[in-house]
Amino acid sequence: MAGEFEDLRVRLEAISEELTDLAISRLRDSIDAGGTELPVDERRLNRARRAVLKAAHLLEEQDDG
Repeated sequence: MAGEFEDLRVRLEAISEELTDLAISRLRDSIDAGGTELPVDERRLNRARRAVLKAAHLLEEQDDG
């Protein structure tokens, strides 16, 4: 069972990195377009990233316990 958790944890960490990349891309696009405020979905992307990292961390704890 531990191997299954590890596989999921690794996939969740990869998803977190994708969300980070997307948030950065949105910020760059906004800056390039002359925007002075954060893109509307930037907060949403960061909340999703944190939730995914939290899930990955919980699976890591399951492996240890």
